[in-house]
Amino acid sequence: MNKDILILLAAWTITFFMLVFFIPKNKIREAIVIFMFKQVITWLIGLSVVELRLIEYPVELLFTYANRTSFSFEYFIYPSISAVFILNFPVRKSKVQQFMYYTYFCSIMTFLEVLCVKYTNIIKYIHWTWYVTWISLFLTFYISRQFYLWFFKIKQT
Repeated sequence: MNKDILILLAAWTITFFMLVFFIPKNKIREAIVIFMFKQVITWLIGLSVVELRLIEYPVELLFTYANRTSFSFEYFIYPSISAVFILNFPVRKSKVQQFMYYTYFCSIMTFLEVLCVKYTNIIKYIHWTWYVTWISLFLTFYISRQFYLWFFKIKQT
């Protein structure tokens, strides 16, 4: 088994355990809504980016012939991380701390993606850069959080 497959398997495993340990039991219904909403976003953006030949995913675990986007990232890892992000959002913190929460999540995910670009065949940038990833993560986290607040009729403080 090559290192790219092992990295993807590790990512799936870590993501699964994040869901188990960071999603409160009383918020599973909310996590499912967030997860599915994020899948809609990543479906549209992910397929567009691949079809426009901005990014390529040479190695994938599942559905390699169904489409050229990354099933692992677009349909499991990123939606799962979004659920963890939103359900653990620092609601009672200052706007600066909330902004930093976005910044930390986006920066860590972008850093991991850049490592994958540089050292693996999991993802290849064609006409893409790390800062486009960072901005798109920030925007999709923000949109998902706004949807969550609207859908569950939660008042922002």
